[in-house]
Amino acid sequence: MTEPNTPDELSDEDIAFLHSIFDLAREGNTEKLMLLVDQGIPGDLTDPKGNTLMILAAYNGHDDIVSGLIERKTDLNRLNDKGQGALTCAVFRKNEPLVRQLLSKGADPHLGSQNALAVAKMFELPELAAVIEEYL
Repeated sequence: MTEPNTPDELSDEDIAFLHSIFDLAREGNTEKLMLLVDQGIPGDLTDPKGNTLMILAAYNGHDDIVSGLIERKTDLNRLNDKGQGALTCAVFRKNEPLVRQLLSKGADPHLGSQNALAVAKMFELPELAAVIEEYL
């Protein structure tokens, strides 16, 4: 039985709004995104490919968004449908400060089918593999 006054499907406006939230993470609009999360949008919201706001922000190099999401207790080990997490994205994009930040907050470099350590080795990034090793 469904709740009264609960729609069975999202409206086109709802879907557009949700897409705009992911765009904020991609584009680096920290202030607006953190305001929405503080107002109740889940920090672990995922797109149809399983990408979280943190994964999108990490991939696009928005360290400040990642920091804000960590402060708000967002799951930094959440994986997308390809088995990639925020740490994997930071390694792939060669963002050492973000790699260090995620590791220092508890990101697991072995997590996922495309985990951070494997990506560092696959793309011949010995400096980032060494950073990861520091935290093991």
